[in-house]
Amino acid sequence: MGNNEYFNLPDLIELSEFGGDFHKYLEAVYECFKQDFIAKRPVFRGVRLGLKKYPLSQDKEATFWHMTSEGEDEATREPDLRRMERIKWPAPMINQSEHPYLKVWENTRGNKTNVLIFHEDEGYLVVLRKAKDYILPWTAYLVTYKSRKEKLLKEYEAYIKSKER
Repeated sequence: MGNNEYFNLPDLIELSEFGGDFHKYLEAVYECFKQDFIAKRPVFRGVRLGLKKYPLSQDKEATFWHMTSEGEDEATREPDLRRMERIKWPAPMINQSEHPYLKVWENTRGNKTNVLIFHEDEGYLVVLRKAKDYILPWTAYLVTYKSRKEKLLKEYEAYIKSKER
């Protein structure tokens, strides 16, 4: 790679810090999200991000749930502690997406264009959704399967090659 400058991420926020009280933990995680995505919005390469608020659930924005829970069906998403612990990671990765360590590329899913920001060592992926004149933070999660990680890296390599032409 030739790039040895590592991208440091903020500390995890763990349930054990809240004595295992899930409600207190959820509120603390939400406070971090509000700081990073509502109080001051992240900027991706000069573009300030919007936020997908609806559907609100428990008075919390849809994007918050996408970053802290998993499941296909909005109504039955399950909290994901690995995602919750890393809630402080997406904003710095978005704000500093030009850092040489981070892998950044675009892909298309259906008629939607996404920007992916991948921290390879941590296996952490941030997904932004492009719209006409704005960008939304979409989701963020830990890539736990080796095959999924390999697929992402192949997609990244192909994207970079296509840009070099």
